[in-house]
Amino acid sequence: MPANQVPDDQQLLALLKKGDETAYTEIYKKYWAILSRHARRMIPDEAEVSDILQEVFLALWNKHPDLGENISLSGYLYTTVRNKVLNRVDHDKVKARYMASLETYIEKASYEADATIREKQLKALIEQEIAALPPQMRAVFELSRNSELSYKEIAEQLGISENTVRNHISRAIKILRGKFGVLVTIYLFLNS
Repeated sequence: MPANQVPDDQQLLALLKKGDETAYTEIYKKYWAILSRHARRMIPDEAEVSDILQEVFLALWNKHPDLGENISLSGYLYTTVRNKVLNRVDHDKVKARYMASLETYIEKASYEADATIREKQLKALIEQEIAALPPQMRAVFELSRNSELSYKEIAEQLGISENTVRNHISRAIKILRGKFGVLVTIYLFLNS
């Protein structure tokens, strides 16, 4: 390319197809600022815009032998920039969805871990209070809840009346409910 002549896009493209590095440099100088402004309308981050333009110009150099002779250089570059920007935006959306999903998972896992710990603590407190019940009341209550025996079966096993079994269980639940409120009823119902 002659030093004092400013070639048009078609001449630059023809020289670029032949691997002329000076033509490539001229295209770079001519279009970098214009394409940068174009990309910044869609992506405000200057670093991302710079990365995209580097990719565009690298692709231009890598594809220079395959470029068609009748293409519009400016159209090719604008289209390539637009496609790279749209790909980046799509990638950012996927990344944002992934991060949101990950945050939800972490929050849920944290909540489930907290709930498990609280349940174990509540269970330990309830077991401690059951152990503090009077011996016969505790025996009746444990046979009812742990062995799942009926009042009649408990009465026969311990040699007491069904009415006494009923009273022991009722008083045990009342004692536990007094200490833990409605939580103990739910816990006993779910774990019986």
